Amino acid sequence: MRLRVKVLADWLREQQLLDDGGEERMQRLTDLLRSDKVMVAFVAEFSRGKSELINAVFFAGYGRRIMPASAGRTTMCPTELGYEASLPPCLRLLPIETRLQPQTLLEWRLAPEKWTRVDLDMNNPAQLAEAMQKVSEVVHVTQDDARALGFWHDDRAWDNPPVNAHGAVEVPRWRHALINMAHPLLRQGLVVLDTPGLNAIGAEPELTVNLIPQAQAVVFILGADTGVTKSDLVIWREHLATMESSAGSRFVVLNKIDTLWDELSSPAHVERQIARQCAETAQTLALEPRQVLALSAQKGLLAKVRDDEALLAHSRLPQFEQLLGQQVLGARQTMLVGTIGASVARVQTEAERILAARRREVAEQVLELEGLRGKNHQVIRQMRLRVEREKSEFDRSAASVLAVRSVHLRLLRQLFRMLGSASIKRELAGLGAALREPGVKFGLRKAYGKGFDNLRQVLREVQRLEGEIHAMLTTSFRQINTDFGFSLQVTEPPTMDRFEKDLDAVERSHLQYLGVGNMVQLARPEFAERLVRALLSRVRSIFEAALGEIELWNKSMSGQLDTQMRERRRAYGRRIEAIQRIQDAASGLERRIGEITEQKAALDVAEHRLQMLSRDLRQDATAVLAEDRPETVAA
Repeated sequence: MRLRVKVLADWLREQQLLDDGGEERMQRLTDLLRSDKVMVAFVAEFSRGKSELINAVFFAGYGRRIMPASAGRTTMCPTELGYEASLPPCLRLLPIETRLQPQTLLEWRLAPEKWTRVDLDMNNPAQLAEAMQKVSEVVHVTQDDARALGFWHDDRAWDNPPVNAHGAVEVPRWRHALINMAHPLLRQGLVVLDTPGLNAIGAEPELTVNLIPQAQAVVFILGADTGVTKSDLVIWREHLATMESSAGSRFVVLNKIDTLWDELSSPAHVERQIARQCAETAQTLALEPRQVLALSAQKGLLAKVRDDEALLAHSRLPQFEQLLGQQVLGARQTMLVGTIGASVARVQTEAERILAARRREVAEQVLELEGLRGKNHQVIRQMRLRVEREKSEFDRSAASVLAVRSVHLRLLRQLFRMLGSASIKRELAGLGAALREPGVKFGLRKAYGKGFDNLRQVLREVQRLEGEIHAMLTTSFRQINTDFGFSLQVTEPPTMDRFEKDLDAVERSHLQYLGVGNMVQLARPEFAERLVRALLSRVRSIFEAALGEIELWNKSMSGQLDTQMRERRRAYGRRIEAIQRIQDAASGLERRIGEITEQKAALDVAEHRLQMLSRDLRQDATAVLAEDRPETVAA
């Protein structure tokens, strides 16, 4: 599909049918197809079988466990599995000490030299498994260091990490891990976020308020034998229950159903037990029954290793793989098809408008030249003088276009300032000051409400200013169309509603975080600073996305004007050249009329080619969508 996008873009450039807006759209489409991701967060308390489930789905082909999956704590740091074609298979690890510094995880991602990289031999299961053991590595630190890192809570002693005989506290060695590998699901754009238990989630504010809330789907893993425990309910209520997400994008997996397999009970009785546990879980968590799946990751892994189809079906693992392949990735691919269709339709419309302008200019030239048949040189000379005069008048009138552009740019600069980093910091200054106050913070909810009201007001002012630009361009384009015979069209500006909803989701995730027993942690300056930076980073990404939409709209508007001005100047040049050639040779008139007729035929061919390339790209996208929805996804 990327090849078809490239073929269409290259052909449009070759035909000079791609204005600035179209160029931007095609580039964004290329970037989207190359790097668009859908994140699924695996969330659970310790010992619920997250790592075993990842082994069963992604690593069964190696005939052994690759991710550590023994009893107790195994995954000690948040771990992302994904695929980047520009990187070799590798494991990258961010040291836990970076928590003592103010940079966000997003900022650390841009500093690859700070990560420890372990290259992976995807053909060597033993080396692969040994490398993956690093995600479970720990170090021992003093209680003060553990407290500074966010792992030790004087008010929640029961939830603190283990302490050795020397009084040192066990904490994860790494803050975050990134695994790059070319699994079929990951190549399609899936990113799996494997999170540790509640203690680690609460200690990393960016994980809680940014990464998990932004996931397109969340898989919450419980034990089928225990159902929803007290600690499970804490995680659900405080981190997942109020997530802003599309319907059905939260799923619960009741793992370890093999613990319910009882040789003294009939299969029907076991099935009723599993069904009852699923129903009770759905009721407790206020979910639809279809959002609760029961399976055995361990038996699914074993079945794949042994190539035991009966055991694999009994484990119910294929239903979970189907969920990832169809519902999660399928939703992304449906979105991609829609985006491709909309982008191609817009580019095609603009290219057809340019072709129509060229066809109109060609028709006028033919009429003009046919009127010269049988005329003497004096008439031809007068015709040339008239065309040169029209060109001069057009060039002088173009000053009015520059005036429109000047007003447009002035309003756009105002928009860019409103959505810039300085504006964000200004609007959140009060909230930042409240979070940075020493000691226990009071009145934070009010400060959050005020800060986010400020941000929402910025977006509403942006929307108002967009309306002002739209009205100005509508009036100006109508006048320019009348004066020059152009076909400029003003499209509606991007709406800010989606970005307001994104702000609402960020505010909810932060307010939720304030209510999960983190007030003591917030009293620590370094922790509060990390929370502030995580907030600024997320809001900046929302405003940058809004700015990107506005820039694309602006390029589409200004690109139309630039293109039609350029086409008109070229047409004048071709008309003057044609008359000159007629003056130079008596036979030039008929030859030039023939050439222009050929140009008209070439324009017809170009329009047909444009329609064919656009149609093929849309059909290819739809076909890829159908092909990428297998019944199950093999490991």
